[in-house]
Amino acid sequence: MRTNPMRRWTFPVGCWCVAAATLAAAVGEPLRLHPDNPHYFLFRGKPTILITSGEHYGAVLNLDFDYVRYLDALASDQLNLTRTFTGAAYVEPAGAFNIARNTLAPARERFIAPWARSDTAGYAGGGHKFDLTRWNEAYFQRFRDFVAQAARREIVVEVNLFCPMYDEAQWVLSPFSTNNNVNGLGAISRTNLYTLDQHGGLLAVQERFVRKIVEELRAFDNVYYEICNEPYFGGVTLAWQHHIADVILEAQKAAQTPAHAGGFQLISQNIANQSATIQAPHPAVSIFNFHYAAPPNAVAINYHLDKVIGDNETGFRGTNNTPYRTEAWDFLLAGGGLYNNLDYSFVAGHEDGAFVYPSSQPGGGNPAFRRELRVVRDFLNSFDFVKLRPDASVIRPGLPAGVTARALSQPGKAYALYLLRGAGKGSAGAPAPSGAISLELELPAGAYSAEWIDTRSGAVTKAGDLQHSGGTWPAPVPPFADDIALRVRAAATR
Repeated sequence: MRTNPMRRWTFPVGCWCVAAATLAAAVGEPLRLHPDNPHYFLFRGKPTILITSGEHYGAVLNLDFDYVRYLDALASDQLNLTRTFTGAAYVEPAGAFNIARNTLAPARERFIAPWARSDTAGYAGGGHKFDLTRWNEAYFQRFRDFVAQAARREIVVEVNLFCPMYDEAQWVLSPFSTNNNVNGLGAISRTNLYTLDQHGGLLAVQERFVRKIVEELRAFDNVYYEICNEPYFGGVTLAWQHHIADVILEAQKAAQTPAHAGGFQLISQNIANQSATIQAPHPAVSIFNFHYAAPPNAVAINYHLDKVIGDNETGFRGTNNTPYRTEAWDFLLAGGGLYNNLDYSFVAGHEDGAFVYPSSQPGGGNPAFRRELRVVRDFLNSFDFVKLRPDASVIRPGLPAGVTARALSQPGKAYALYLLRGAGKGSAGAPAPSGAISLELELPAGAYSAEWIDTRSGAVTKAGDLQHSGGTWPAPVPPFADDIALRVRAAATR
């Protein structure tokens, strides 16, 4: 039996398929789009929005990272998503992007990849070069255990298959670069790596890896695959992305088990930073992810696709919590179904998320922020949110410049509203006005109860019960600093 003494539970290599299939049978079909509202998920029989503040993607590939402790921290904060890079092609050098204790930058000789090491010394990150024809079973055992540990805590894992080489500093460390493997592959420009015609023989290696990871994770209900992180950098072609989606789909068909006869694991595609109109979507892609999606224009312009729109990476707006809390609320109240903040308080040795990072850090994350995310989660879960849709008609004109409002509604039944002064501190946009704000809502006749929610603490302030005759209701807005939420429900639904 091969076990890792750092982990709380592992499986014998030869018994893994049976154990994983038993786990899958116990939890049912994989994460899928909700059949009644595909802008959200259905997970283990429950309508689900994925919300997290997670580590910087090195949980598996960094041998010094205790992922069990990390997943315990996420579960304690009632967060339900983590994003991880596979390390098949991409790893970062120390100091990349000015991130302190970056989990994607393992210490020398602490990078574990899906490829077996050869007998030839000389890998740029320490140790022997890789053999791209042989698998590293210890890696796949670690990956399976990571996903299994997440599954036990009802945490979904975004498996990010590939990432572009932003510059030579990443390419010089890649197993795909010719200086790091013994297969004579990778003697190409880093910008030709993810193409269908200039890949220098690496496309077949990529395809083989995709089939392998799908086979290894086939039994889990808490996995979806993202084709490539930020493919709008580094020469990644759309044709290549669509080809990889085809390979994932074909691999899932080949590996389908009776436990998952009801559907395949989902596929996501990272579209753009901020916003873009999705062109020629691949039919197998169910999640369209954006980065740094503030304001959340990406949701409205792509909502008609009836897929989940996610903001699966944000940060790089300083270490203050406010920009990230307001981005989460604004995106999710616009109709998004997934939010992930880069949380730099998770590092090797501080997997509980208590690392105090320097003020020079590009982003934030900390225990207090993770508690703030629970407020938006609890707010949305207080509704039958599958029945909610974006509804700008609820909000009457007249808000002052610099104040934005979002509304999700089930007309006549429930209304979730969010007010934001400016675009959140630490970002560009109209100056945030001070003073009182007047808000008028257009509601049908009926009996309602209204409550204001403090987005930091979750404290509830009663706005009043009303027997409304229809038309405009002037909602009494309490004083607030940056943002505030309003919950309005028909009395009969309480």
